[in-house]
Amino acid sequence: MPRKLKRTLPGDRADDIASMIRVDHAGEYGAKRIYQGQMDVLGKNPKLKRLIGHMAAQEEVHLGFFEKEIAVRQVRPSALHPLWHAAGYALGAITAKMGAEAAMACTVAVEEVISEHYAEQLDALKKNKSEKKLHAAIRKFKAEEEEHHDIGLEHDAETAPAYPLLTKAIKAGARIAIAVAKRI
Repeated sequence: MPRKLKRTLPGDRADDIASMIRVDHAGEYGAKRIYQGQMDVLGKNPKLKRLIGHMAAQEEVHLGFFEKEIAVRQVRPSALHPLWHAAGYALGAITAKMGAEAAMACTVAVEEVISEHYAEQLDALKKNKSEKKLHAAIRKFKAEEEEHHDIGLEHDAETAPAYPLLTKAIKAGARIAIAVAKRI
């Protein structure tokens, strides 16, 4: 029986750490774009501008960390970077057009999925004593993502139109994006 060849892309590495770095970089880039879309629609409101700006600034720090890790570790970034660019911005802008509450519902949904994702990575990293820096960064970022989630709830996310349906759809999209970004 012929052996199946595993298809890889240039820059692929066959380890879990590279996959973690790739997906986290893609996710933080997507988060940056979501907040940019929200800011472009809701940024005229000083309270919302400050609130979204705070979360966006933390996402920029997260993204900066993973950009450095990609370079230092020579990990191939997601080949779907243009998709994350457009989809993240569109998600932020569309939910913001639906109203501040829908933008906050988007934040709640995305950050819940990211927090779960980071928890899985932290469990995996417990076994790898050589990745203390990565473990510490992800632990810090997870806490900040949970803060964003709570900010969304505190700012009326649950009063968004069709909140259960909206958050369920956004969570499903985020989970699909994570699965895809791990490999592509």
